[in-house]
Amino acid sequence: MSNTRDARRWAGEAIGTFFLVLIGPGAIMVDAYTNGAIGHAGVALSFAFVIVAMIYAVGHLSGAHLNPAVTIGFWSVGRFPSTEVVPYILSQLAGATAAAAALTIALGPAGHAGATLPAVSVPVAFGVEWLLSFALMFVIMAVATDDRIPGGFAAVGVGLTVGFCAMAGGPLTGASMNPARSFGPAVAGGEWSAHWVYWVAPITAMALAARVYNVLRPASPPSST
Repeated sequence: MSNTRDARRWAGEAIGTFFLVLIGPGAIMVDAYTNGAIGHAGVALSFAFVIVAMIYAVGHLSGAHLNPAVTIGFWSVGRFPSTEVVPYILSQLAGATAAAAALTIALGPAGHAGATLPAVSVPVAFGVEWLLSFALMFVIMAVATDDRIPGGFAAVGVGLTVGFCAMAGGPLTGASMNPARSFGPAVAGGEWSAHWVYWVAPITAMALAARVYNVLRPASPPSST
């Protein structure tokens, strides 16, 4: 991707993050509004499906970070220009907030407006978010930066990872792994409990995961000969 600043990339990030929040947290709100019509598995699948769709939709335009922690993770290992970090993050936050506002207009405060709120202690919540975020960025580094991965599989790999993280971690912390995904609903619903967890855990975990993958990158499977 060119280093030239281009607002069209920022628009792609805003649109992709808008639909991520509209569908993911939106499924949480619809589930609460309809007394469980979607269910936990349905919510997890909603996150997985929308990630796949948005990566296919804007990946070739902006890279489809859709997540400030991913942007910072790529930047921290020299895979993203410094001049684009702030515009990308602001675009992601704007898209997430707009989607959350639209949801609250339609459904009110159902499901705490889709906010990520720990159901466990804050230290445990931090650990859960940190580990899930590490796993997500590790997969992203593989499918997005390693030429040995066949083309066209990035969206599926990342979507599946978000899905299994949401399936396992959703009931505990909301399985955010994404400061923008947490920020938008927090603004719309006024729910800020332990909000710092959803910034610090993803950012630190993804920065480390990017470095770990770079250390492992030269490895190759053992030869059978």
